[in-house]
Amino acid sequence: MAKKIELIATATFGLESVVAHEVKKLGYDVMVENGRITFFGDEMAICRTNLWLRSADRVLVKMGEFKATSFEELFQQTKALPWPDWLPENANFPVEGKSIKSQLHSVPDCQAIVKKAIVEKMKQTYKKDWFEETGPRYTIEVALLKDVATITIDTSGAGLHKRGYRKLSAQAPLKETLAAGLLSIARWYPDRTLLDPFCGSGTIPIEAALIGHNIAPGIGRNFAAEEWPILPKEIWQAARKEALESEIRDAKLRIYGTDIDDEVLSLARYHAKQANVEDSIHFQRVPVANVRSKQKYGFIITNPPYGQRLGELAEVRKLTEELGKTYPTLENWSCFVISAFDQFEHYFGKKADKKRKLYNGRVECNYYQYLGPRPPRPKL
Repeated sequence: MAKKIELIATATFGLESVVAHEVKKLGYDVMVENGRITFFGDEMAICRTNLWLRSADRVLVKMGEFKATSFEELFQQTKALPWPDWLPENANFPVEGKSIKSQLHSVPDCQAIVKKAIVEKMKQTYKKDWFEETGPRYTIEVALLKDVATITIDTSGAGLHKRGYRKLSAQAPLKETLAAGLLSIARWYPDRTLLDPFCGSGTIPIEAALIGHNIAPGIGRNFAAEEWPILPKEIWQAARKEALESEIRDAKLRIYGTDIDDEVLSLARYHAKQANVEDSIHFQRVPVANVRSKQKYGFIITNPPYGQRLGELAEVRKLTEELGKTYPTLENWSCFVISAFDQFEHYFGKKADKKRKLYNGRVECNYYQYLGPRPPRPKL
């Protein structure tokens, strides 16, 4: 296998620059496009990016990219790719697909053709006509955009937002990858106080604690590529050892999560325990109108209820007004709120310094950013 593997870290809309920064931090040069960050690395890169990327959705091996306006072109160019370098004889390789603004718009047909092309290539190498597919899973995707086909293999398995700590889920949860992205965009650093006044089941505070202790977000889970014979077990062991050794367990963090629902707060505590950060977060039952802090500088980063359903709008207006009144009591603080409520600024009582469009699942949101002053540098 070539030492230089072309990889893609996929990102949800609006988080591409965050994911690009994370990949760069791991030491790889990146090319940023809509929804994906392309980079080159060795086998270890597959392990490290899966373990460490906080805001990416998945890590894919890019097998090839080519123009395809006919099924014959799609078949021949897929067949020409080095499948046996990656797929063992017993590989289980389902093919998924999507097509946007392309002549080959029938996704099931594209999937069937890619599958057939791979089987034909495998027949040539393994000298057999039938493949049982009882072995490790290699999920292949054919993605067509404006007649260009990108063929990939998914190394992650379950999406990277599935860290393994959120065993029980509250209503309308925020994805862990998005929560990490919100912290990154806000430029929150572990030496600053963090408060989430609508913490729900605790995703933002937990992601902050993982960052604060430099815990790899994927350390508590497995990945599809761990079963691949091409990636020796020793590489995964080395990547995990490196991750565990870089944890900063003695970091002193000031992370607070408040909510008015005892049930979700007990969920939050349970999830923090699962993530091994329960000692670093203080969860408390406090209505947003009563939130106060003695800390002179800090960050509010939060995902309040949106009021998507009829009858909830009045409640959302009220909560937004209360947050708008609480924020000025936290002198010198910054405030970052992701919300799909289009009248947020009006009810909050202040226009945001910056806004960024993001998606929470399929819901279009704005990330409202109110920037407080930086704390003074400590005197030497």
